[in-house]
Amino acid sequence: MQQEHKGMEQAKSLWLAGSQKYSFPAVSEDLTADVIIVGGGITGIAAAFEMTERGLDVIIIDAEQLLQGTTGHTTAKITSQHDVYYYELIQQIGMPKARLYVEANEKAKDLIQARIKEHDIDCQLEIKDAYLYTKEESGVKKLKKELDAYKQLGIDREWKTKLPFDADIKAALAMTNQAQFHPLHYLNALIDKLLERGVRIFEQTTAVDVKEGNRPAVVTKSGHHLTGRYVISCSHFPFYDGKGLYFTRIHPEQSYVVAARTTKPLPDGMYLGIDQPAHSLRTAEWHGEEVVLIGGEGHKTGQGGDESAHYEGLETFGDATLGIEEVLYRWSTHDMVTMDQIPYIGRLTKHHQNIFVATGFRKWGMTTSHVAATLIGDLIEGKSNPYESIFTPSRPVTDSFVKDFVKENANVAAKLISGKFKRTDQTIDDLKPGEGGIISYEHKKCGAYKSEDGNVFLVDTTCTHLGCEVAWNNSDRTWDCPCHGSRFSITGEVVEGPAKKPLKRSYKEQ
Repeated sequence: MQQEHKGMEQAKSLWLAGSQKYSFPAVSEDLTADVIIVGGGITGIAAAFEMTERGLDVIIIDAEQLLQGTTGHTTAKITSQHDVYYYELIQQIGMPKARLYVEANEKAKDLIQARIKEHDIDCQLEIKDAYLYTKEESGVKKLKKELDAYKQLGIDREWKTKLPFDADIKAALAMTNQAQFHPLHYLNALIDKLLERGVRIFEQTTAVDVKEGNRPAVVTKSGHHLTGRYVISCSHFPFYDGKGLYFTRIHPEQSYVVAARTTKPLPDGMYLGIDQPAHSLRTAEWHGEEVVLIGGEGHKTGQGGDESAHYEGLETFGDATLGIEEVLYRWSTHDMVTMDQIPYIGRLTKHHQNIFVATGFRKWGMTTSHVAATLIGDLIEGKSNPYESIFTPSRPVTDSFVKDFVKENANVAAKLISGKFKRTDQTIDDLKPGEGGIISYEHKKCGAYKSEDGNVFLVDTTCTHLGCEVAWNNSDRTWDCPCHGSRFSITGEVVEGPAKKPLKRSYKEQ
């Protein structure tokens, strides 16, 4: 199969704008392979690479285009510093398992760097210290607890009371010798290797079901069957639930990034504020010059209000800290978060021996995607893996999980009820070209999007998953469900599960 490189084109993400796209066909017939991988982001590509290293024949399918989803909109930090995390993790799962969590991610970081070196990949890899910092006294207490956790876990670290830029901090905690890179340059190089190894890749191919058995088959929207010895779901939200009730155990969060030229340089390092709203800083290369990625302002998908306010928050922070000369790109991304903040990696349920899942990376998918690839590779080969019990989706329920489960589903119930009673006086005439929103049309509430040329697309606002009311996302131009995170296009087609069916288009388009 020959890939087609298209010219560089403008995109929301700096990574997408600075990379060439592949173009692959859709599945048009029934096929077989050792491993069927659903999802063409960093997890799917890393898993495919790992499977070929182990001599397995692989098929990858993606519902849209490779690398254009969360992977193309990441901040791309290769780090085991997953926010203020380890003190709480020790309380939750104990010191031995917390140490294994660190070890798994450090090995993944080393694996990425080793592959970059082995295959001579030019992806702007830079070794950097990763900093957590705070401007508040309450944040200092959190960082001191985290520092103690670092000491217990044997993490190389530095404690600072000043940073070399205008942040006015009270304390900072560095995890040393972490890294950053250009994720698409790295993954495009891996895709080239996969093609050399005979991996078959398909785009515009949506997986809708799995026929279980000794040789499970992924069923596509077009009705074709992709049969293998193993199936791996790397599709952000698991495309197949298998009675695992994943929609009750994970939720998506949206966060934002601004790429900007700044009047002051960002000193060497990657920086993440722990105060709310959280803001992060890292450098990137853009047409030979250094620019700064300003990220953060996260919230649950469908519950963030006007997205433009979050971009404004990032720009205000960036300007106050480094001085913004010009904003080059603005983009947002959605990340899955589990109830206990630990990714789900392993067998879909304890009853599935040949169907695997990798999800819930909580915004730290660069390392955890590679943890997933090696862990699932070992499970397929029947090898013992020390990290299996930590990440397995079938792990025992903890007290904190129960509390979060009750809290999360209470939030879902509240959104379900409030959405049904929410009314609007807005009409089609109130929408400007390029805008969407909830309107009243013929005495009924519906979702409307007015295109730049004045065409209006109307959809029923009831999510087809469990009946919550969707909200308009003016950043991504999608309809987002605040309950379980399903996302739909302007015409109501499913962009992200757990919903399987499109929004009803029961209203006449203008």
